[in-house]
Amino acid sequence: MLTIASWNINSVRKRLGQLERLAEETEADVICLQETKAKVEAFPAAEIAAMGYPHQAVAGFGGYNGVAILSKLPLSEIDRYPHCGRDDARHISATVEGISVHSLYVPAGGELPDIERNPKFAHKLKFVEAVAEHFAGRHGYRDSLVVAGDFNVAPLPSDVWDHVKLSRIVTHTPIEIAALERMKRSLQFIDTLREVVPAGDPVFTWWSYRAADWQAANKGRRLDHIWVTQPLKARIAGVEVLTDIRHWTPPSDHVPVILKLRASESALPL
Repeated sequence: MLTIASWNINSVRKRLGQLERLAEETEADVICLQETKAKVEAFPAAEIAAMGYPHQAVAGFGGYNGVAILSKLPLSEIDRYPHCGRDDARHISATVEGISVHSLYVPAGGELPDIERNPKFAHKLKFVEAVAEHFAGRHGYRDSLVVAGDFNVAPLPSDVWDHVKLSRIVTHTPIEIAALERMKRSLQFIDTLREVVPAGDPVFTWWSYRAADWQAANKGRRLDHIWVTQPLKARIAGVEVLTDIRHWTPPSDHVPVILKLRASESALPL
């Protein structure tokens, strides 16, 4: 079994203790982080190695952005990708046991869903298109990929607390959903959570800090995803959203998603 966790940690240094707790409680083999908010030289590599993750791929960008892949297992073919001409630490990959693992942090896009009046929203859409082109250009349908991260898009009606209201709000607008669907089609990716949870069942991974009681209001969105390519579909053993971690203090506004993959048949003993 290979266990992969993905979490928008919202500052790795601020929540280092929570990262250690996550590692202990999930026994994840690989942890993909987003929004680490630390330059490479300030990333707590030694502390994380002491948690059992000596193999690390890190892309940092100062006080915001930042992605990382932490692994108990050796990493190879580490690469970071500056989409749209911006080397702002939003996409990094590494190979683990023959699987190309990607930690991805899609731009939020601001508050106004208008490409003419909001440059951040226009950039978000261009970024998603660039990632789709990246996958289609560098990989084939037979490649084994895991793409994990904060995609900042909730694609299904059940991925938001109110589909009608949120369809006019950034993260759930039709134009964003269409862009994410094109990215999904680039390699025929599978949304692993929806392989095990029916598409109509509400699932959220993000709750605003603005809610006094986030759990009672439950105005959440599913912004965090783990996708796999077709060759890994048969290996999906389970997917879980760790909602209770939203209670940990100080909280991230996101919670982790956990994917468990069965061992490949080629790796099983004869």
